[in-house]
Amino acid sequence: MNQQFDIFDDSRDVMLRNDVLHALAQRDGPAAAAAHRALRAEFPGDDRLPAMQVLIDTLGAGEPRRFARHDEAQAAVAIVQGTVVPAARTVWPAEADARAWLSPVWAALARSAAALPFDAGRPELHAAALWLQAGRAADALAAARTIESWRRVPQPLAWVAEATWRAEGLDVTWPLIAELSWLDPTRLGEVIGKVADPLMTRLQRAFDDRFDAGDDPGGLAWLPAWVLTDKPALAGVLSTAEPGQQSLPEQGFRLMLALLELERQGRHAAVIERRKRLLALHPGLFRAYMTSR
Repeated sequence: MNQQFDIFDDSRDVMLRNDVLHALAQRDGPAAAAAHRALRAEFPGDDRLPAMQVLIDTLGAGEPRRFARHDEAQAAVAIVQGTVVPAARTVWPAEADARAWLSPVWAALARSAAALPFDAGRPELHAAALWLQAGRAADALAAARTIESWRRVPQPLAWVAEATWRAEGLDVTWPLIAELSWLDPTRLGEVIGKVADPLMTRLQRAFDDRFDAGDDPGGLAWLPAWVLTDKPALAGVLSTAEPGQQSLPEQGFRLMLALLELERQGRHAAVIERRKRLLALHPGLFRAYMTSR
């Protein structure tokens, strides 16, 4: 967290405000409260006083007890989202600084929610979601993987994909991206937006610009198959994606994998036969594949 504050301004109000900010950055509640009282006594109109008080109260409240019910978690999360997050963004205008200060708050909620089962109607209350809010990808990954059949349920799969991506990088995440694209392409788009990986951003932009979807509304469901036309070297890692429900986008993906392997083996007759199948399945994908041939 940036703790330089306004050190080049020697005015009294700035000095007192910096005392509060320093104590808050150190998560020293008593010191922050004392500095806050001093600032309020001399400058009661300071516009950051209410937000500072919220953060001081948050430090004083300590870690919540383990949640026994989802309603308890929902109430606590609502307070953080509705009160503490806006206060942190007021006190720390730089988003990175606000997120850094909030990370232990979200982590405390995640620990308190550790025993709650996954509720598809309120997924934001699961520990995996809260660990991701805290920026703790490894903890989020461990929590999401405790959910039964996580690989077949869109939200847990999205959490695992995001956490893996953040913890281990895009190369390791490709199989999960493929599986999520077939299961819930809209959620994949959300994950891509959250992670903001430069390579994936470029690939998605190229996919949007160059892939002719025709009348197919599948959107990002076709991304893994198209990626193989643009970056065939990814075939090895993408081939480890687990089978889904054999949707048309997955069939196109499997055909692309087969074509690349047959080309590598020099089996010309089999390549021609698979190309015909690809054309019949999706002309736009076929054209993207043939562009590089």
